[in-house]
Amino acid sequence: VQLQAYGGGAVQAGGSLRLSCAVSGIIFSAADMGWYRQAPGKQRESVATISRYGVTIYAGSVKGRFTISRDNAEHTMLLQMNNLKPEDTAVYYCKVTRYTGRWQDYWGRGTLVTVSS
Repeated sequence: VQLQAYGGGAVQAGGSLRLSCAVSGIIFSAADMGWYRQAPGKQRESVATISRYGVTIYAGSVKGRFTISRDNAEHTMLLQMNNLKPEDTAVYYCKVTRYTGRWQDYWGRGTLVTVSS
């Protein structure tokens, strides 16, 4: 299973970025997935998740600003981030979870998002 995250970068507050996560090696449509982030000195936290049924859950801090989506045909998960704030600065990771008799998580390497004030 391979996950490759793209789209990080540096923006000013109020700007937008779109993260992509390309996934291979699994039955994409059967997997739950999400975006997580880790800021310097902080624990990794969930940003947004989307289930295999398309149900989405957002962290309160990003609700209304970020949108998670998935393209089962392209095996890609997206995170559209609007109205970015300095506190959104972190390394963003994508994760997929699949069930093969037990639940297994797979993580991408992460992409850095830096938001300046």
